[in-house]
Amino acid sequence: MTKQFEGKVAVVTGGANGIGRAISIAFAQEGADVAILDRETDPLAEAAELVRAQGVRALPVSGDMTDKQQVEAAFAKVKSDLGPVDMLTNNVGQTARENFSEFFQAKPETLEFVIGVSLMTTLMCSRQVVNDMRERKSGKIVSISSDSSINGDIGTVDYASAKSGVLGFTRALARELGPSKVNVNAICPGPTNTRAMQRIPKDAYERAKNAIPLGELCEPEDIANAVIFLSSEKARFITGQTLMVNGGRVFY
Repeated sequence: MTKQFEGKVAVVTGGANGIGRAISIAFAQEGADVAILDRETDPLAEAAELVRAQGVRALPVSGDMTDKQQVEAAFAKVKSDLGPVDMLTNNVGQTARENFSEFFQAKPETLEFVIGVSLMTTLMCSRQVVNDMRERKSGKIVSISSDSSINGDIGTVDYASAKSGVLGFTRALARELGPSKVNVNAICPGPTNTRAMQRIPKDAYERAKNAIPLGELCEPEDIANAVIFLSSEKARFITGQTLMVNGGRVFY
């Protein structure tokens, strides 16, 4: 039985762990060859093996997606080794983590880092694929934002700003690429059961879970399922949209 992405190439940035790993495996299960871009080499190798186990090609590429030259080199390798990119998932991004603070205490370098890693990576990586997609009049770009961009959670001014930028980018790029039949969409996860959530204090974890009407955290596979849908021909007439995958924590 033919799988829906056989013969296609998917790229997942930040694909070695958590949500990114789940997305990489999901693409492979649907028959796509998958390039996994990440800076963590050991998890990257593990993710590549899990992708290959689905009977497709995996290309692990180690690099810092905040570095323009490394981004360009990574995508050049993908095109050389696997071919033109059919589906890009912009998954790289993170909060300030241990430098988390309310805005009046935030350091400029922390703000710059979070906006760089959570917004500029999306722009730079997308820039590497749009020319080919326009010429081929085909392609899917899905960017992972956050429901913090809508909810405005305390202590996440930098992250919410960056992830709101991802939504504006998605809408504007969707208009530009619409005539070329390229779909551009975004997904806003809520609190998700990844290692980042597992490291927060227990009381904060419980508060996050209790704020979700469905009563549990999102799983990485829930986000992966949404990415697969938006990357498929079933979503051919959906573009410029934001899909909330958060168990009802925020409505949009």
